[in-house]
Amino acid sequence: MPRDIPVGNGSLLVTFDSSYSVRDFYFPYVGKENHTRGYPCRFGLWTQEGFSWINPKEWNISLGYLDETLVTAVFLRHEKLRLQLMCNDVVDFEKNIYLRKMIIKNSAPTEREIRLFFHQDLSVMENEIGDTVFYDAKQNCLIHYKGPRYFLINCSAGDVWGVREYATGIKRHQGAEGTWRDAEDGILGGNPIAQGSVDSTIGISLKIPPFGESVAYYWIAVGRTYAEVNLLNNILLSEKPQAILDRTASYWKHWVNKEEFNYGNLPAEVINLFKRSLLVLKTQIDNGGAIIAANDSDILQYAKDTYSYMWPRDGALVAHALMSAGYSTVCRKFFDFCANVVAPYNFCASVMVEDGFLLHKYNPDGSFGSSWHPWVRGEEIHVPIQEDETALLLWAIGQYYDMYRKIDVIRPLYHSFIEKAADFLVSYRDDETELPLPSYDLWEERRGILSFTVATVYGGLMAASRLSEIFNYTEKTKLYRQTAEKIRKAMDQYLYSEKLNRFLRMIVPKEEGGFEIDETVDASLYGLFAFGAYPPDDVRVQNTMKAIEEVLWVKTEIGGIARYERDTYQRAGNDDSIPGNPWIICTMWLAQYYIAITKSVKDLDRSIYYLKWAVSRALPSGVLAEQINPFTGEPMSVSPLTWSHATLVQTVMDYLKKLQELHTCGQCGRSIFLHERDGRQQIKKHLPGNLVSFEEQDVCQYADNVILKKNGAAISVNIDKNKCVGCGICAVRAGDAIALVNDKARLVPEKTGTWDVEEGFEKCCPLGAILVKKET
Repeated sequence: MPRDIPVGNGSLLVTFDSSYSVRDFYFPYVGKENHTRGYPCRFGLWTQEGFSWINPKEWNISLGYLDETLVTAVFLRHEKLRLQLMCNDVVDFEKNIYLRKMIIKNSAPTEREIRLFFHQDLSVMENEIGDTVFYDAKQNCLIHYKGPRYFLINCSAGDVWGVREYATGIKRHQGAEGTWRDAEDGILGGNPIAQGSVDSTIGISLKIPPFGESVAYYWIAVGRTYAEVNLLNNILLSEKPQAILDRTASYWKHWVNKEEFNYGNLPAEVINLFKRSLLVLKTQIDNGGAIIAANDSDILQYAKDTYSYMWPRDGALVAHALMSAGYSTVCRKFFDFCANVVAPYNFCASVMVEDGFLLHKYNPDGSFGSSWHPWVRGEEIHVPIQEDETALLLWAIGQYYDMYRKIDVIRPLYHSFIEKAADFLVSYRDDETELPLPSYDLWEERRGILSFTVATVYGGLMAASRLSEIFNYTEKTKLYRQTAEKIRKAMDQYLYSEKLNRFLRMIVPKEEGGFEIDETVDASLYGLFAFGAYPPDDVRVQNTMKAIEEVLWVKTEIGGIARYERDTYQRAGNDDSIPGNPWIICTMWLAQYYIAITKSVKDLDRSIYYLKWAVSRALPSGVLAEQINPFTGEPMSVSPLTWSHATLVQTVMDYLKKLQELHTCGQCGRSIFLHERDGRQQIKKHLPGNLVSFEEQDVCQYADNVILKKNGAAISVNIDKNKCVGCGICAVRAGDAIALVNDKARLVPEKTGTWDVEEGFEKCCPLGAILVKKET
């Protein structure tokens, strides 16, 4: 079941399922510890007509967010009970407080008593042993605690502050279901304390006038001590819940718009998903630097494990997307995190002394995560290396330096990670072929010499060579570059198939010599151009990407690109006519390829098609899953998947950079379209009054066409928004008559009455987006 609307602040993460039940409650790390263990914390209400827990069978539920924020916008309606609820959930952006606001509307013509019930199914520190929950009469609240974890539950409605109705008791032990059952008659028992495997429920009583409404708030303050949660509760009581909600909404709205991108001719729905993806990404990243793959505990039912780990591969690609979008601070923390976890490992006494490589995956506190890769093969030590994970981090650090030139950030990473990792990549090669030795693939299912992995090693070593040159380590610079070049030649020789006229997925060395060939078409072959091993217009790459599109496109109404031929992981049905479930990341990789080879603005339409496909496969809230059901379009596996959102962000940034590259002035060679923040600042310099900020866009009325009177004649002025890229040239020429709104030229009708439009004015637009003509 997807997690439709996660909210968090980097140390506290709360997720909800489609029934609007809290399902995951992570603290003190994003991804660790989950204090609900995936069990639902229910929300329901009682009226004289009956009781109902919020659920899709009885309620009409709409789960979303307030625009450009991490504040939920949830609408609930029960026809028979004649009730509507509008709810906002938020985790304060700097304090560990989860807050819910509820506006309850009475659709009946009589006054009614309504009782709201909130169920807390907490297993503190991820187990049910030795928990305590008690009623704190001093603060009029409930407190769950165990060891260094405290959860203070409180509420308010009108002039009533504090918990007045509550129940504590035993859950999932000796037949006890939990205190949520106690709520279903509308009255809670009031037991003041329980210990062991416990849960709790609180109630809020409201009287709502005919066709009227009431407001209530519910919150959980989280900390390591009683004093800490008590302080948080007092802050909320003094500042008031609405202020917490408002300031958090303001913060996220400014955070997601901080770069002020010019989005050119991207469709509005793609821009909205881009911004939503940035916000969702932020919820999945721990303040300590760990970029977590996903935090949907429903995946537990498959293998009793989760995606709540930092995979270096995912993290490196997510970091690259965020740095491309201007969020460099997150990347710096991630690099520091990885530099601290890379170290010599000696798991097999003194036999294995390999170092410099990142392991399978890590917990958000930096400890080694669970793994299914064996450390022995027969009687031989078998190092469970996924070499692309180490190589991609090197490549990402190189990309970071290329974008930001922050040498002071790179300097402490050089000896702690860059040199160590690059030396490992150099040494972990076959002396005869020059190729990297076998390692596990990016899908973590097979071991061999993967085209994707080899391409990442090439990219990582080239990045290490550039970074070594900064510090004048000339021998290292030469070694890393020459090794990368040898690997590149070996790819030509061993990984390209003349027979197939494309690259192979993998080769596996045989004991008797030679290689076992894996001809499977795999979407990860996009890595051949993505990390610099080959130019995207290399005919061998083009043939490979053509095979990916032809073989892996899911030929149902749903569409999308599968991972590889005959993919069985969480496969929907047994239809052999499809290669597997479509994946968001694989479809975005194809879009990135078409952007990379595009030579004209018109050709960019193809990548827009794939971006719109991603929009159509998102949940209404904008959350993207790992996979999509090829027959129904429903999300499958974990949701949200951090990697899915990152590939969409990267694809949008690739699109904008390509749009800038293609829009060049024929005379000076400079771009007339600037997507980045500096470009917006340049536009501001010559458009001080014509560049409308996102806060001001609803103040005035704007138009795409107007009729003017000049010398007794009617003249129409039209602006084609699809062609306009927001260069601002027309706005400068037109004075106040044209403004840039959402990076599009818009006419200002109240100003055009005095506009003496010049003959030939339309020629000022280098893209032909303006048409001026006399009306007959």
